[in-house]
Amino acid sequence: MGGSRVQVNKAHKTRFSSKSSRNLHRTSLQDRAKNAKADKNLVKGAKAARVQRSKMLREQKKAALLKEKRASGGSSSPPRVIVLFPLSASVNLDSLANDLLALLSPEAAGVASSTVASSQYRLRATVLKAPHGDLLTCMELAKVADLIAFVASASTPWEEDCSDFIDSFGSHCLSVIRSIGLPSTAVLIRDMPTDLKKKNELKKMCTSNLAAEFPEDCKFYTADTRDELHKFMWLFKEQRLTVPHWRSQRPYLVAQKVETLVDDESTGKCTLVLSGYLRARKLSVNQLVHVAGLGDFQLSKIEVLNDPFPLHARKGHDSMECDDLHREEVVSSLLPDPAKQEPLVFENIPDPLAGEQTWPTEEEIAEAERNLKQKKLKKRTLPRGTSEYQAAWIVDDTDEEGSDTGDDNDSGMVLEEGEDHFPYHENTNTRDFEDDEESLDLRDVDNETVNDSVMMESENLTREQIEDEIKKIKEAHAEDEEFPDEVETPLDIPARKRFAKFRGVKSFRTSSWDPNESLPQDYARIFAFDNLTRTQKHVMRQALEMEEESRDDCILTGSYIRLSVKEVPRGAASRLSLLASKSAIIACGLLQHESKMSVLHFSIKKHDSYDAPIKTKEELIFHVGFRQFIARPVFSTDNFNSDKHKMERFLHAGRFSMASIYGPISFPPLPLVALKVSEGSDAPAVAAVGSLKSVDPNKIILKKIILTGYPQKVSKMKASVRYMFHNPEDVRWFKPVEVWTKCGKRGRIKEPVGTHGAMKCIFNSVIQQHDTVCMNLYKRTYPKWPERLYPLLDA
Repeated sequence: MGGSRVQVNKAHKTRFSSKSSRNLHRTSLQDRAKNAKADKNLVKGAKAARVQRSKMLREQKKAALLKEKRASGGSSSPPRVIVLFPLSASVNLDSLANDLLALLSPEAAGVASSTVASSQYRLRATVLKAPHGDLLTCMELAKVADLIAFVASASTPWEEDCSDFIDSFGSHCLSVIRSIGLPSTAVLIRDMPTDLKKKNELKKMCTSNLAAEFPEDCKFYTADTRDELHKFMWLFKEQRLTVPHWRSQRPYLVAQKVETLVDDESTGKCTLVLSGYLRARKLSVNQLVHVAGLGDFQLSKIEVLNDPFPLHARKGHDSMECDDLHREEVVSSLLPDPAKQEPLVFENIPDPLAGEQTWPTEEEIAEAERNLKQKKLKKRTLPRGTSEYQAAWIVDDTDEEGSDTGDDNDSGMVLEEGEDHFPYHENTNTRDFEDDEESLDLRDVDNETVNDSVMMESENLTREQIEDEIKKIKEAHAEDEEFPDEVETPLDIPARKRFAKFRGVKSFRTSSWDPNESLPQDYARIFAFDNLTRTQKHVMRQALEMEEESRDDCILTGSYIRLSVKEVPRGAASRLSLLASKSAIIACGLLQHESKMSVLHFSIKKHDSYDAPIKTKEELIFHVGFRQFIARPVFSTDNFNSDKHKMERFLHAGRFSMASIYGPISFPPLPLVALKVSEGSDAPAVAAVGSLKSVDPNKIILKKIILTGYPQKVSKMKASVRYMFHNPEDVRWFKPVEVWTKCGKRGRIKEPVGTHGAMKCIFNSVIQQHDTVCMNLYKRTYPKWPERLYPLLDA
């Protein structure tokens, strides 16, 4: 055993503690109660504040929901639009529409109107039928629908495979409507068997087959009997309808009656009169309106009419009284104020003398003289005996490019490092700078700026010629996918003239490019924002203030109005009147600046159902929200880490691209559906879908080409390359541009060899004989201005 140890205890663990040490940290009962009461009050106050805040938020949500419900289902709200959409050709929409109208209003049986007011359901509804096979009409109806009731037919025997509830057109049209934005949806199943067991099994089968095509909250209803339709309508009345966000930002009207008034025969203009219910927001008489397919116009007046379908109509009226009730009577009329009416401005009017050189001022002349004197005082090293006249022809060493051989100064080609300059040569033909691609044959892969293909611009082509042109476009599309951006240097045209507008760029991502350099003439016709986000917030705030304020020049939402749209082309108005019998005619109010032209950029993707190639600058019909216009886009990649975007010659399937167009300004986000009219077909096909991203004329889109050559003689890091150019002058012109190989080597041109365009190149590593030498060249490209802007206008 070890030696004895003295036990040492800690001071606070002593057995016998004094009274003072025991009461050192003890509090009195009064202090304890006081602290507890304070803590209790503190907790109680914080909890009360949280409870009060939660209660306030609940009351605000309830008030907003009640206001929305009253606005959508009250007597002052417009009728709800129910669009019946057939999922297959076997669906009979006429019988279903008649059953719904008879259920809502038995008194309206036999009346041709599609809008009824039901006192039983305390609801007004407009029942529209989407024709199977007409894609354009289905799209226009989907834009204004409050509820899309997709109708499926169960006429197929239930023992068989029932996977054909939706056909190819129904599936195709449903995908297009999804890209526009689906409102509230429901599925009605018709032609069900009378046996209850078979009926339930068939409904389960239909639900399982179609559930993946619709949103999760979409309900399935059987709709054969009156009781089943009554259940559907009662749930529809209580349902909170949701619409796409872009529809609630602008007032719009679905025309129930279209008329034309000719004011003067000589002008070729007329007044288009549209009658219908105002929806979404208030409309000002000083506001511009867009008529789908026609364009943007001013209003001459707005007339508020008596409601032809009041919700609380008097009881016991006969058919004669019903006709009197539906007769239009003007309640009030609004005329625009010329001082406040928004001007109809499409394009900016350029000043042709804005870029002219003016006579120099006295200050500029004095400054030039001072610079000349300083230049004369500057010491220069000249040979002995050189006269002043001879010295004027001697170039200073500081003016040289720093090249060993001096070829860089003679070439005129500028390598992009710091500032941006277009390569320019005094002997270059000016015609090449105007449009260096229009003079070439269609066989050149590089040619995308031709106004139209031969197939589009000539109407006298034979069927064989049209098929040959289509074959050429398909071959160019396949070649662009296999060898993107690679072009061949022409033998008959010098490369320095053929590619005069192109320049070399040191780094595509980091090199600077002036967005205001050498802009086309069309840029003088457009408008631009200093800050799009700030302008959009200001415009939306103005629209919200107009909605909340009580103004004399505004019409309340839900009013039955008659719009008088002035100065409409007579031919286009007559075509619109014929179209009104089978499609929905939409007029929407425009926000500030939305009639002006600018450069719009869309995120776009080729539709899965479209197989034909879509070439850049090809004419497409853009459906952007409620608006329709014609555009000729330029496709490009969307680079997030660079301010420059590479142009694409074709819109490739399976990936998103950017489509840049000249078009009327719209504020994002808005959905896009691009249609293309094929040769020999009247109905356009859906080519691409997407959404609006920005309005920015300064976005830089660069067309890239790759010139290729092949090593002839290789000696470690040096090689003699041929077939990239065909004369030594072209080699000297492009000497400052960096070259690279497909195996990852970097190099530069040293000097030309011989008279056939061969050149010596030196690389940063050993080059292989089988490698390919490439050179990247870039030029900025722009969209094409459309020949006509709106589809219904004369070409």
